[in-house]
Amino acid sequence: MTRISKLLAPTGLILAAAAALPASAQVQGNMATVDIPRTIIGTTAFQTAYEQVNTTYAQQNELRRTKAQERQTMLAKFDKNGDKQVDETEQAAMQKSPDFAKLQTLEQEIAGLNNQIDGARVFAVEQIIMQYPSALQDVTTKDQIKFVIDPSTLLFAPPEADITAKVTAALNTRVPAVGVVPPSGWQPSREGIQVYQEIQQRLIQASIAQQQQQQAAAAQQGNPAAPAGR
Repeated sequence: MTRISKLLAPTGLILAAAAALPASAQVQGNMATVDIPRTIIGTTAFQTAYEQVNTTYAQQNELRRTKAQERQTMLAKFDKNGDKQVDETEQAAMQKSPDFAKLQTLEQEIAGLNNQIDGARVFAVEQIIMQYPSALQDVTTKDQIKFVIDPSTLLFAPPEADITAKVTAALNTRVPAVGVVPPSGWQPSREGIQVYQEIQQRLIQASIAQQQQQQAAAAQQGNPAAPAGR
């Protein structure tokens, strides 16, 4: 397990820090909601940085794919029942194999490549997070907002209460671009990793939803008589 994956946890710390308002704020006042991951994903800096990571770390990406395929080929030798998994019995046999040391080396190399690529993305996200409190303050001051709430904690909020797009615009002004090559000795922060994990989950969910829509559209085209939504 990589260092990054060990530190993954539910998000929410950034909102608590960024949305802190003066203790003198009264109950009366405008309230708003903001979706932190969606705010960051929408920024130009984030979108450009992810494209730059793919380019800057193209060699690492290709090497990772090659080593992952090699690892999968080695694991397939021990999958005696053909279920695409290595169970406890098969794992015991694998550990006694002369190839086990090579398999461990491959896993370490893959983990190291993952850390380089994921680290570059976390580094980019952290640079945006650093400007998040100021960007949020810009919006809350302009719109005279007294309270900012995570939308996941609400049963209902009118659409106009969502200031995510406004905070994204403020971030675009404050941090138009970020770097993707961490300096020597840099280590990701716990908060940066947490927000990065939530962002990755959102991107995966969006990708799955898009694939499902494409499959549904393809199925609909293949069977025009089928009623929509079935």
